Formats: sequence, C-alpha cells, structure tokens
Amino acid sequence: MTIETQYYEPITYIVPPSEEGMLLKTILSNRLMVSRKLMSRLKLTEHGITVNGERHYISVRVQAGDCVQIRMEQEQSDDILPQPVDFTIIYEDEHLLVVHKEPGIIVHPTHGHYMNTLANGVVHYWQQQGWNYRFRPVHRLDQDTSGVLAIAKNPYIHQHISEQMIAGQVDKQYLAFVHGIPEPQQGTIEGPIDRDPESPHIRIVTPTGYASTTHYTTLESYKSSAGAKIQLKLETGRTHQIRVHMQSIGCPLIGDKMYKFLVPVDEATDAKAQALDARMDRHALHAWKLGLTHPITKQWMEFTAELPNDLQQLQDAMQNEIT
Repeated sequence: MTIETQYYEPITYIVPPSEEGMLLKTILSNRLMVSRKLMSRLKLTEHGITVNGERHYISVRVQAGDCVQIRMEQEQSDDILPQPVDFTIIYEDEHLLVVHKEPGIIVHPTHGHYMNTLANGVVHYWQQQGWNYRFRPVHRLDQDTSGVLAIAKNPYIHQHISEQMIAGQVDKQYLAFVHGIPEPQQGTIEGPIDRDPESPHIRIVTPTGYASTTHYTTLESYKSSAGAKIQLKLETGRTHQIRVHMQSIGCPLIGDKMYKFLVPVDEATDAKAQALDARMDRHALHAWKLGLTHPITKQWMEFTAELPNDLQQLQDAMQNEIT
C-alpha cells in the first residue's frame, strides 16, 4: 500500500516581466531566498519545486507571469511525546507559532528531561488540532526565563528567521529585576563570555571569551529596596548572557541562584538582597518583546508578553518598598 505524501500549503512567487529569462535557480535563491540545503531537499521531492504546476530542473529559464511554487512535505516530531503542558498562544498562522512560555518549563527535551517541556505541550496541541508539524524553535529561553518564543512550522520559515537573527534584524527585548542600581543607568556592556574553567556549567566574562554585547536601560530604581527594573536588548545570544553581564557590573538578577549577589556592600544591603531573593523561585528575567519580519508576508511584526504573576508581585513589593 502506497501512502500519498502530504504537503504544506505552497509558497508562491509570480515572475515579473523584468525577470523574464532568469534561471529558476536564481528565482529560488534570490527571490524566495531558499537556502542551498533546503533547495537540495526540495529537488528530491516530487512536488517540491514547480513552475505553473509542473516539475522542472532548476536550470530552466522562467517567463514573465510564471507561477513558481515550493512545497515542503508535512513533518511531525516523532521523537517528542505529546503531553499537555501550559503555554499561551500569542500569535499563530500556517507558518509560525508564537507563544508565551511559562517560567520553570524547558523548551526542548534533553537528556534526563524527556517530558514536561514546551515541545511536549506544543506537539500535543498540534496533534489535538489534527496538524502535522515538526517542533522548530527559532531561538531558546532558559528554563526559568519566561516570555515570548517563536516556533517555525516548516524549515523554510526556520531558515528565514534564523538568518534574520544572524543579521541582527530580530528585536529581542527583556525585562529584569536586579540587585543594586546600574551606574550609569543606561549603557552597553561589552564583555566576552566563555565557560568558567573551574565550573564548566557557569559562564564568566573573560578576555578570551566570545564577543558579547548587551544594551540596558534602567526603567525604575527602588533605592529603599536597593534594586531596579531594567530593560535589555541583546546584540548577541550567548548562554546566560544577561545574567552574566549584569552580575559583572554588580547588579545580578534577583533570585538567580547561579549568579547571585556575591559581595554585599553592607549588612543592610545584604539583608534587603536576601529578602528579595527569598521572594523568587527563579531568576527575575522575562522576554517581553520579540520583533521580526514575517518570511511570507514581509511585514514587520511585534509580539509582547505581560509580566507573569511572580514578577508582577516582585515589582509591586519593590515599588511599595516591602521586602
């Protein structure tokens, strides 16, 4: 028995008069922006690349008005077990899913953590809808970091958003609550990051590390509670980058057990820091905004996620000077 191959909706490009005579390969790479890896994959698929509904070699020359289409086979994450896991859908279409990840949830199954991940929950949700997609997050968030996360529904979308990220064209912004008040209150941290030779699971700022850049702005300072609310934007995406950079300028994230407040200024400051840490079961970091260009519509889109309850309560306590 032969099982018919199922495809996602085609991605279409109509050849304008100015491009008549151009090679199909050029249309695919320069107009549809198909990577060489994906193009090789599509060439092996019966309906992967068509012109006016017919399969062609990519060396053919197109004519004005030709309808060029690419189709990708439907996939599913056979290695991820479906399981109900809480997440909130911010945006969804046939190409892209954007969610608000809850704190404490791992994005993708890893050794020793095969269940209770965001991937399990998303695959379960898709299965309930009768859809077949492979789980492809275009970026990652730490287990204890909450906020906006984008998931591509096919390799074409994943490729395009990944290229935007490499080119610095994706706007990722975070909110954090830190010990101390940054000085200056707005600035850029240029601190190379690498593993700590003595504790490989920890990252440190070191001259021999990988170039890392974090921009920050202090939104609110709470002198009585010796802390601040800051907004951050990354130019690079090193592991634990925000946590490491803020600790390096003496303002570690509240609740961060790994990069904690190591050198208190005085006993009073230390007591306030400990009281703030005691309020949190995780580090106080939230990915509140994600901006990108939709690979299909070419429209700039921005997605935001409100502060989760634990960070809202922390903010209220700091504003009210209750520690």
